[in-house]
Amino acid sequence: MKAVDDIAIMTRYNTLTHTEKTVQNPELMNKLKNSVQDILDEAKRQGASAAQAGLSLQDGLSVTARLGEVETIEHDCSQNVGVTVYFGQCKGSASSTDLSPESIKETVSAACSIARYTSADEYAGLPDKELLATEFPDLDLYHPWGISADEAIALAIECENAARFYDAEISNSEGASVSSHQGISVFGNSLNFLQGRLSTRHSLSCSVLGQRGDSMQRDYWYSVARNALGLEPAIEVGKKAAERTLQRLGARSLTTRVCPVLYCAETASGLLSALISAISGGSLYRKSSFLLDAIDTQIFPDFIHIYEQPHLLGALGSSVFDNEGVTTQARDIVKDGILRGYVLSTYSARKLGLQTTGNAGGVHNLTITPSELDFEALLRQMNTGLLVTELMGQGINMVTGDYSRGASGFWVENGVIQYPVEEITIAGNLKTMFKNIVAIGNDVDYRGNVRTGSILVEQMSIAGQ
Repeated sequence: MKAVDDIAIMTRYNTLTHTEKTVQNPELMNKLKNSVQDILDEAKRQGASAAQAGLSLQDGLSVTARLGEVETIEHDCSQNVGVTVYFGQCKGSASSTDLSPESIKETVSAACSIARYTSADEYAGLPDKELLATEFPDLDLYHPWGISADEAIALAIECENAARFYDAEISNSEGASVSSHQGISVFGNSLNFLQGRLSTRHSLSCSVLGQRGDSMQRDYWYSVARNALGLEPAIEVGKKAAERTLQRLGARSLTTRVCPVLYCAETASGLLSALISAISGGSLYRKSSFLLDAIDTQIFPDFIHIYEQPHLLGALGSSVFDNEGVTTQARDIVKDGILRGYVLSTYSARKLGLQTTGNAGGVHNLTITPSELDFEALLRQMNTGLLVTELMGQGINMVTGDYSRGASGFWVENGVIQYPVEEITIAGNLKTMFKNIVAIGNDVDYRGNVRTGSILVEQMSIAGQ
């Protein structure tokens, strides 16, 4: 394991500045690739018929300020190696945070030992070689932010002050945080796939409390991006946190009723995440999904189009290949309201007699096509109903589709927000909810792997007082 001896460069990596890391990355990437190849070679020497391995380094800075003072400063550096080996169709996996040559060899030995005592699984194994990625375009995912701890503290305080002093009814603060993280990883397998990835992720957030008489509320806002230049200004993040908190003061409950429900963009992503859970391979082959055997059937209105965009430049969910090295592709999941495809890894696809969709590790920039309606137009279209801005609990039965979650938001009449509401439960069944979607707003939230605007559902049950 000669090349693994060069792993010492990783220790030096942790002492470099952000600028130096950018310069050093080609050298470091080559060292990591050599190390992963050595791991694969070692697995073969120990008798494995096939193997895959991943090696990653993460480096970051996070600071939190509260009430104008520094609360936490964290510099985090992490490293990890993971190995999976196959002896025929017997599988063993092991991982370690120690990247010394001796530890890596022991990790390979541990994986091999596990595989020798594991029962054979006819569906286990590496992906088909022809499905592995062969082209690796730059997706613009790596933008180190040369921010010092002092600069991050000043930015957090600026953000929090914008919220704290926005209005006299802002009574306290949970603080503002600034974080900057970057990582480098390499994945390889014994099918001669060996490729690395560089990525960054930066964020700014703020949470404050408000009080009006006996009513106390909290809310927050945040911004996240691959490139720090894409973050919202600190003052704007603070102001939004304050505005959202003030809007919730004086919240009341509702009487039990049935009415239209408008999910704001931040909460609407949960509906699409539930869809993905229901059509993921694990749920399907275990027969624990309310969308079992739903392929090529109408599950949404015919105007609904949901698709993946894995190669968007600079997006948070972009990737050229999935966690198995399989190439990712732009594809329709729902078209004209009809379910066109599942979300499968190699293993789950084989269990179902299908082919992997390049989704080991999840979907990539899941997107639902918006209408031309902005948020205010959606309120007018709803006319009278509930606007949901926060959801609580995990009340979704993936087997039946039954849906029941705690919620808060605003009551709307004649297309105008009337007052904030809390301590209510919204309920329905996801099959019915999907079919009863009336409109998708153009107020798309780009801060995650699911891209959607607000979603208007024709009616749901509201349980309150």
